[in-house]
Amino acid sequence: MPELIIPPGLVCGIDEAGRGPLAGPVVAAAVILDPARPIAGLNDSKKLSEKKREQLAVLIREQAVAWAVAEASVEEIDRLNILHATMLAMQRAVAGLAVTPERAMVDGNRCPQLPMPTEAVVKGDGKIASIAAASILAKTVRDAGMLALHARYPMYGFDRHMGYPTAAHFAALEAHGASPVHRRSFAPVAQQLSLL
Repeated sequence: MPELIIPPGLVCGIDEAGRGPLAGPVVAAAVILDPARPIAGLNDSKKLSEKKREQLAVLIREQAVAWAVAEASVEEIDRLNILHATMLAMQRAVAGLAVTPERAMVDGNRCPQLPMPTEAVVKGDGKIASIAAASILAKTVRDAGMLALHARYPMYGFDRHMGYPTAAHFAALEAHGASPVHRRSFAPVAQQLSLL
């Protein structure tokens, strides 16, 4: 397990979950960790089991200096495009923090416009502890939201693929058309709608 860096000061890590799926919102999280209370086992959420993510999410909420989760809706994704909607969700997450960070570090190669110095860190969720923590909160919150959508639209199998473009999801789209929570600006959904 890599030893993740905890930068000094009030540094907020930011990450998102759900840029690639065909359905559901994009979710972003912002986390300021306490260097005096390191959380063991933090890593890129994609490299952790669902059970481990859930356990770590509880610890992050209990031990972080501050954390917030926000989203951009399917309607905003379709109106703005996925990149701009992701940046909007990140801005909302930072705005939701109870403590204002001195600077922000974002997973990836693009930064949202924020009122503090912001740095993009490629593969940051595997390098910086607060970004890893944000990736875990974003992923667990989004997965829980997709399970709630599964209860409303069980025919799509959101509980299995979380809205990502899998063979089963494409088959469900073909059989049932697009639901109100599908992203109409994404090519596979748009193609499906044009067939109807």
